[in-house]
Amino acid sequence: MRILYAAIDQRVPGTKGGSTHVAAVASGLAALGHEVHVATARGAGPWPDGRVVWHAIAAPAGRPHLRLLRARRLARLARAVRPDIVIERYHNFGGEGALAARASGAALVLEVNAPIVDYPGSAKARLDRALLVEPMRRWREWQCRQAALVVTPVRDILPAWVPDDRILEVEWGADPERFRPGATGAVPYAREPGEIVVVFAGAFRAWHGARRLAEALAALQARGHDRLHGVFIGDGPEMPAVRRAAAGLRRVTFTGPLPHEAMPAALAAAHVGAAPFDVAAHPPLQLGFYWSPLKVFEYMAAGLPVVAPRIPRLARLVEDGVEGVLYDPSDRGGLEAALLALEDPHRRAWMGRAARARAVREYSWQEHCRALDEALRAALARVGGR
Repeated sequence: MRILYAAIDQRVPGTKGGSTHVAAVASGLAALGHEVHVATARGAGPWPDGRVVWHAIAAPAGRPHLRLLRARRLARLARAVRPDIVIERYHNFGGEGALAARASGAALVLEVNAPIVDYPGSAKARLDRALLVEPMRRWREWQCRQAALVVTPVRDILPAWVPDDRILEVEWGADPERFRPGATGAVPYAREPGEIVVVFAGAFRAWHGARRLAEALAALQARGHDRLHGVFIGDGPEMPAVRRAAAGLRRVTFTGPLPHEAMPAALAAAHVGAAPFDVAAHPPLQLGFYWSPLKVFEYMAAGLPVVAPRIPRLARLVEDGVEGVLYDPSDRGGLEAALLALEDPHRRAWMGRAARARAVREYSWQEHCRALDEALRAALARVGGR
């Protein structure tokens, strides 16, 4: 198949999960024999994977809300490429991929990683209703109706009327050949003998819980548990608050954002992977925990036991007491107790092996792309594609 992947709100190569996702899916589909073209903003450094054809198309001024202004340019590219399928990375103010699919006669696939439906109390929904004809709801539902397939981690973030046979529920993943125990490369933090490195990697936003981790490490240090070394990888608006919470820690490192190729060594040098999500801090998560958490899969592939809150979706991804330790998010001491439960090196080792085995078995990008390939072929056959 010839595939055009429209992801112009992302930047490749980049340091964020969306960038990793786009590059992994494009490369994975190309490895399965498809001709893959990707329209995305160009990041710092060379394009990845020579089997993929990359087209530098960015959202105006780098603002995803203005993506639709690139509709004509993307339609021209689609007519030139003549794809069988256009995959659009969905955004509330997107739709340029849907228009490109229509212009080129291709089947449309929507990749949905954030809610299409509005959460209770949504300001966007109130504005939409104030416009009387609800143009935003109508536009996103038009896109869903055009789609031969919708790819998402969680069905609950889609309109209920989308038929089940047009939905592929599939997790994001990790590359277990790169993310593995013992991965070599420069380690962006110093380690002392006998310490336990607890790593957090991701966006520094309130709902990702980096500040909560810093607070938990400070509370444990105050109780005499001073072997823990907190390593914080990434950046974001919560960074100043996290730094304040970590100010008194004896051992803490802030690396800033790292290129994705530096992450395998950074994780392999750690002992515990922390994913202390705070779902109450992000109103859209009232719809459920819809993320497919890249950090969790990469921790697991690197052989790290995972510490995360015990909520239904995360409990399906990480088995408590087997691949990590889950804690009650309503218990203020729950995160501290989970970290203490992993002080035993033997327990960390066998949990890390279990985590690695499950990541290889269930959460690799290869498995993701195999499932996607099968669903794309079925969708194209269903609509009678060329």
